[in-house]
Amino acid sequence: MATYRVSTFVAAPPERVFDTWTDPDRFTEWIGGVTRVTDRVGSTGQAGSSYTVWFGRMASPTEVIAAEKPRHLRTTFGNAILKGESDVTFTPESGGTRIQQVFETRGFVSTVVGRLFATGSYRGSFRGELETFRAMVECDSPRADGM
Repeated sequence: MATYRVSTFVAAPPERVFDTWTDPDRFTEWIGGVTRVTDRVGSTGQAGSSYTVWFGRMASPTEVIAAEKPRHLRTTFGNAILKGESDVTFTPESGGTRIQQVFETRGFVSTVVGRLFATGSYRGSFRGELETFRAMVECDSPRADGM
């Protein structure tokens, strides 16, 4: 098992950040390699819900194991390459939201792959996905001056 941590600040309120984070229709916009989301059961922002994230032909069943809108989301995910848990907090900070994400991988292959995704800030890396998410939410957010 290995643990990886990433964090960023988003210039948007926690409610908007949480709602966008838990919108499976937007996953393809910020999670590298996602081609679709299927098998949705329940609301992805609530504990007990589940869905399958597809990376081409590879399925990654996901379950929400804890949720407290708009502050916290914990999920389990997994396929042959990468499996484990993601724990995300959304904390109000200076007119926006601090996102802190912790990945815990399970198994040898997941630890090696997780290390690759934890290195750098390229599009498919943990940091790259978080920064792509930040930019997407900020682009969607109305400016304080109404413009």
